Amino acid sequence: MQVLVTGGAGFIGANLCRRLLDDGHGVVVLDDLSTGRRDNIAGIEVRLVEGSILDGAALDAAVAGADAIVHLAARPSVPKSIIDPVASHDVNATGTLRVLEAMRRHGVGHVVVASSSSVYGDNPTLPKHEDLPAAPLSPYAASKLATESYALAWATSFGLRALAFRFFNVFGPLQAAGHDYAAVVPAFVDAALAGHPLPVHGDGLQSRDFTYVGDVVGVIAAAVAGGVHHPGPVNLAFGTRVTLLDLVAELEAVLGLPLTVEHLPTRAGDVRHSQAAQDRFRSLFPKATPAALTAGLAATVAWFRDAADA
Repeated sequence: MQVLVTGGAGFIGANLCRRLLDDGHGVVVLDDLSTGRRDNIAGIEVRLVEGSILDGAALDAAVAGADAIVHLAARPSVPKSIIDPVASHDVNATGTLRVLEAMRRHGVGHVVVASSSSVYGDNPTLPKHEDLPAAPLSPYAASKLATESYALAWATSFGLRALAFRFFNVFGPLQAAGHDYAAVVPAFVDAALAGHPLPVHGDGLQSRDFTYVGDVVGVIAAAVAGGVHHPGPVNLAFGTRVTLLDLVAELEAVLGLPLTVEHLPTRAGDVRHSQAAQDRFRSLFPKATPAALTAGLAATVAWFRDAADA
């Protein structure tokens, strides 16, 4: 099977490319390298089409011949979306529409798209289940709601098979410090290895459903191979709930040294608590088993150390 990964030079995308190649698929990457990095896919057998999902010629060149698409390309930052909401809309909403229309032009029948747990907003209900009303708190969150809504509407209207995953705080190798997406883990690891205080926005008691990237790409690869689709959005996380202070303690255990924390102002658009309900996900992927948080952090630390030595 030939799979197009938009945003395939990014953190999640490059990890997914490796998994798809290991599973025997051919892989094409469409990436404008605005947030992705060429180094992330160096040395692996993918065909890179350098360009934006808003560029019709580049998009057609990448989509031609694809059997399935995993659409990860996005402008992923909440703070950047507040500074420039139109740019987030253009890439995340309009860009998704253009990917879907390219699918129709080229007869591609299956797409997996990346949405976000941020669409739930600060609804106090835990865990977050997919039937909760969406309540985005940032332009980024609103644009990701548009992403999933377009994909599911195109599936209903035009007979596509679509699967819209809501990601929850994905972390792991290839996610550099300062990364725009779910940056708390790399920020903590980078600070810890440098001997600096760990930056915590707010009191540190906010909680997240941290999800190791290896688990995420394993599920996506299974969805691609099986043509899995669903008429509604699907949480892609494993129902954990870890506070940032708990995360600091886990990282202390991995590193074997005490860490200090610097409390910073709460960021606009951040939600207080996030945890995924499992029912819909488990109905589609009953055998998916997550790595332990400690194991995922250890793999992340190892990647940071290797990158520093390179």
